[in-house]
Amino acid sequence: MAPIDSDDSTTAGEGEELRAGRRKAARYVVPVAVMGVAAATIGLVPALADSGDPDLPKVTAEQLIEKIAKSDVQQLSGTVRINTDLGLPDLGGLESGLMSGMSGGPGSGGDGEGSAADPSAKLTELVSGSHTLRVAADGPDRQKLSLLENAAEYSLIHNGKDVWGYDSQSNEVYHSTAPDGAERPEKDVPGKDVPATPKDFADQALKSVDDTTSVTVGGTAQVAGRDAYRLVVEPKQKGSTVGAITVAVDAETGTPLKFTLTPASGGAAVVDVGFTKVSFAKPDASTFDFTPPEGAKVTEADESDAAAEAPEHGRPAEGDLGEGLDGLKVIGEGWNSIATFDTGAQGGLPTGSEAGDLGGLGGFLGSFGDQVKGDFGSGTVFKTRLVNALITDDGKVYAGAVTKDALVKAADAAQ
Repeated sequence: MAPIDSDDSTTAGEGEELRAGRRKAARYVVPVAVMGVAAATIGLVPALADSGDPDLPKVTAEQLIEKIAKSDVQQLSGTVRINTDLGLPDLGGLESGLMSGMSGGPGSGGDGEGSAADPSAKLTELVSGSHTLRVAADGPDRQKLSLLENAAEYSLIHNGKDVWGYDSQSNEVYHSTAPDGAERPEKDVPGKDVPATPKDFADQALKSVDDTTSVTVGGTAQVAGRDAYRLVVEPKQKGSTVGAITVAVDAETGTPLKFTLTPASGGAAVVDVGFTKVSFAKPDASTFDFTPPEGAKVTEADESDAAAEAPEHGRPAEGDLGEGLDGLKVIGEGWNSIATFDTGAQGGLPTGSEAGDLGGLGGFLGSFGDQVKGDFGSGTVFKTRLVNALITDDGKVYAGAVTKDALVKAADAAQ
């Protein structure tokens, strides 16, 4: 990360780190924006406001970012309250089915295959609505995340080589194994790519910091009973839907306690992730113990993967889906970056029987999309308060946290 000037209105980042951040962001943003039903962001209910204004020693933005980078909290437990406000219409539950289907994971097709406890499908529920999470960690080999929903609970437990997912509503269990410690790539831990804590979001935001970004210290706050500094990250460029990102950084440990993303359009936060309770004491070892309940259906990861890859009910196998995605690229820079690829589908949105196969998705998307024209031809822009996507009539997709005009301009420039 490049140095930040001492005036606190500066930038940081290295080219390679930024590109890596964009690639990961594109992986989240593109499929979600195309479907127009959610974004790869999670937010805390805005009502959980900060309290207090503690008197803390002055720090610069550079010092605060360094404090986050040096933070090495290995043990914690706490509660996170989650909500998203993308400004979408009420879908009557349609979005949950779409998101689980998009995951490509087993248990998402409604055909009885796979496991309802598979985290690749279950954790996609976090992209919409209000949720409460309990989290705990004890080093790199022991973590637990529990999603509390009405009278049901879903838990994802990582303990050494074992990763367990348990859905109390269906009484189903998902189990996988991975090498211990440093030998285990992060991607091998199911659910690892799903951001669920303020630190997850802060890490991604700071990867996006470059010379298109302003970074300042915006005072102090108290979050979950702890004194914190506010780090404020804002785009310098016009055309982004992001207004500002604020990270509340624990004054003692440097741990991000709260992450808030407000849109350029104003109004309530789109993303505002934070602890309502937090402790940095070592969790009890029994926290990470798990034994499948009597009578529970247990699905091993290899069985689950086989079910996901098998073409059923006219659904192509994973390798046959969207070959055009191989051509995905990112155009533009900084906060105005746009992910684009060619689906190879002519004629724009699906209609007739095709729309029926998508559970009415084509008609739903068309109901809130804006028809646009330009040098590129014509297409439809689907808007949320954060992520927007242009699908052209010749099958090209342009998606990002940018305005409608920015998408049209990018499509015109690509001609």
